Amino acid sequence: MDAYSSRLESLNALKNTAGKVRTVGFELEFSGITFRDTARVVRDKFNGKVTDETAAEVCVQTDHGDFNVELDWDFLKTMAANAGETVEELLHPLSKAAELLVPVEVVCPPLPVTSLHILDDLVEALRKAGANGTEESLIAAYGVHINTEIPALDAPTIHRYLRAFVLLQWWQVEANDVNLARRISPYIDLFEESYIKVLLTREAPDINTLIDDYLEHNPSRNRALDMLPLFAEIDADRVRATVDDAKIKSRPTFHYRLPNCQIDDPQWSLASSWIRWCRVEQLANDDASLQQLGDEFLAADRPLIGVDRGAWVKRISRWLDDPT
Repeated sequence: MDAYSSRLESLNALKNTAGKVRTVGFELEFSGITFRDTARVVRDKFNGKVTDETAAEVCVQTDHGDFNVELDWDFLKTMAANAGETVEELLHPLSKAAELLVPVEVVCPPLPVTSLHILDDLVEALRKAGANGTEESLIAAYGVHINTEIPALDAPTIHRYLRAFVLLQWWQVEANDVNLARRISPYIDLFEESYIKVLLTREAPDINTLIDDYLEHNPSRNRALDMLPLFAEIDADRVRATVDDAKIKSRPTFHYRLPNCQIDDPQWSLASSWIRWCRVEQLANDDASLQQLGDEFLAADRPLIGVDRGAWVKRISRWLDDPT
């Protein structure tokens, strides 16, 4: 077992209810190399083939699945608007020097947890090619998104994982050392305490209640753990009636987008971000600790000012040091 699969194996959470190894899809955001050069790195690393290409997107087909390499479309739209041009007009004369400043995203295919180690070589190759991560930009807020397949698509499982995440979210921000530009960006807002209280006080909610509660408190893709793709997989009409956003792609996965992308740091790896996600897996699969910490969080609530964030992060740190 490697650093990826061993975490879930130890929790007896490596496989889904069908008995298949769970899959994970990573998304990496960075700049420093053009998206076409990025596609060539992916192609060469996995002996792949470019099967589709536009001015802002390349698909590289490999034995592991399709890797999509994209320019940040929202970033381009902002640049074009500021220049008084369309995106197409901007892309046509875009020099290589200017293109290096436009964020690139590599969307990896869902891979079995037992195969995630193949991405370590890709990260190293992109680093050597000149990829720059979170610290390079004060405005683009580069990050890593982790799309982990849920072990079972049912209400009790979703409820366990949501409760685990909200109890750990403040600790996650500190543990991931989330870059300031990313903290204030409209992409990774944390769940409000009002929603946390709903999650912790609901007893055995059904799936409709879970979705309705989420949409009432979080009618946005802007969450560190974006549940809209997963809920759209279950009931797309219910989700889109509240959040009509074409970027919501239905899939049976969590969409965790908190970690920085420090791809230019030789000491950094995707495994470090994965290990912190696995803390959520750990708590979600520990019924006693989940109940105890939930009760403690509710008991720590203070009128008007809520739960002391610093004190709660210390409490979570103690639990992680000794979860028994």
